[in-house]
Amino acid sequence: MRKMNRNLIILTLLFSPFIAGAQVHIGATTGVNSTFVLDKGLSEDPRFNSKMTYNFAPIGFSFGVDISNGFGLQMESILAKQGQIFEIIDIAKTVVGERKIDLNYIQLPLLFKFMSAKATKARTNFSLGPQLSILRNGVETIQYDASTQDITDVSQLPVGATPNPSGGYDVPALPTTELLSSSANEEIKKFNNTELQIAATFGVDIDISKHLYLSTLIRANYSFTDMRNGDLVDLIKNNNLDGLIDRRANLAIGAQIGLNFMFNGVRSFRLNQLDRNAEAFLYDR
Repeated sequence: MRKMNRNLIILTLLFSPFIAGAQVHIGATTGVNSTFVLDKGLSEDPRFNSKMTYNFAPIGFSFGVDISNGFGLQMESILAKQGQIFEIIDIAKTVVGERKIDLNYIQLPLLFKFMSAKATKARTNFSLGPQLSILRNGVETIQYDASTQDITDVSQLPVGATPNPSGGYDVPALPTTELLSSSANEEIKKFNNTELQIAATFGVDIDISKHLYLSTLIRANYSFTDMRNGDLVDLIKNNNLDGLIDRRANLAIGAQIGLNFMFNGVRSFRLNQLDRNAEAFLYDR
C-alpha cells in the first residue's frame, strides 16, 4: 500500500506541471454519418447493390484536457447508428427487395488532439485515437419478391430456386427474414458485442463567448474487428464458404457539431485578458 501511494505521489509530481497549465472542457454533440459495410462477398454478388445509407448520431458527450495550446486529450461517449442497405436486383436489374443491416452503438473514443497553437477565435484541429464500440442492439434482415436472380454460388441456392431457361434462377418470394440479431437465441446468429476501431477527426473550434466554443468537424471510424459473432466467422473459415470473407468491417464518415464549455475561459478570451492586463500594468506605471 505504501509503495502504491508513493508511486501515485511520484506520478502526480511528474504530471502536475502539465495539469496546472491545462484547460479543461466538456461538451455535447450531435451529427450525421454515412456508413458502409465492407464485405467482399456482398460487393461481388451480382444480386446486391449497395446504397448510400445515412444515420444520425443523435447525441454525444465529450471531456477534454488541452495540455498545451497545440496538444490535448479528449474522451467521448457517442450514441450512434451504423449499418447499410443493399438493394436486391433481379436479372433485369430491377429492384425486387433489400438486405438491411441496422446497428446501434455506444462509441467510446480516446483521441489525441493536435491543434493550431494560435489563440484566435477560430482554430483548426486534428484528432486520432482508438475507439471501443459497444453494441446496444442490431439486426440484419433480407426480403425479396418472386423473381429471376443471377446466382453465381449454386452451393447456396435459396429454397425453391429452379434454373430459368433464359439464365439465372427463379426464386419464390421471401418475406422479411432475420439473418443476424443481437437478441438471437443461437450464438452463431448474433453480432459481436464489441468492436475495436480507429477514429479520426478534422475540424474547426470557434469561440462564441467567454467560456463557450462551437466545435465543427468531419469524423471517420473504421473497425479492425468483425461485426459478426466469432462462432460465425470460425464457421466461414472452416467451411470455406463462397461469397463470404473472413471479416466484415464497419466504416463511417460523417459530420459533427458540438457546444463546449471551457472552465477557465476560451483561448481567445484568455489572450485578450492577458493583453488587457499588460496594458493596465503599463499605464499603472
